[in-house]
Amino acid sequence: MTTLSDIDAALRVDAEARDLLRERVQAMKDGLADLHRMHLPGIRRALNRVAELDARAKALVANAPECFVKPRTVVMHGLRAGYKKQPGRTTFDKPASVVARIDKAYPKEQAELLVHTERKPNKEALSKLSAADLRKLGVTIEAAGDVVVVEPVDSALDKMLAALLKAATDDATDPADATADTAAGAAA
Repeated sequence: MTTLSDIDAALRVDAEARDLLRERVQAMKDGLADLHRMHLPGIRRALNRVAELDARAKALVANAPECFVKPRTVVMHGLRAGYKKQPGRTTFDKPASVVARIDKAYPKEQAELLVHTERKPNKEALSKLSAADLRKLGVTIEAAGDVVVVEPVDSALDKMLAALLKAATDDATDPADATADTAAGAAA
């Protein structure tokens, strides 16, 4: 029979493993921050240079529309240049007034094609009904009830760790990844 002291011992070992994981993730984040600080100035300079050269190339294309009649775009050195048709955007301020105008201007069959009407159950309102009422309506409640929980009670770092743990367990279920994980674990 499992006792509370057995669970306490298991949770102590689990917490120690999480602390080690937290330390290693923090070390990785610190290393990434150092890399970020080291490379960011060069990235910014390169980004500014690309923006300048893009503006120059766009100006050259804008000054030579006759070069882009047919075909309207060309690809040179991995970059596409020329002209393309913008798809445009349909906008309106008051959807209800547009619908009213459609109803007035077009026959019912055509108006139904121009106006989108959607009816669907309101989950928030349904959640307030009793189980018997929901059963009458053919609505089922999934994932209700108690579930076993072992989770950290603290920081945002633990949320990231939880995501990493989930990814690790997902990878472990893939037999091809399991051998790679075993080799990587041996190296760590």
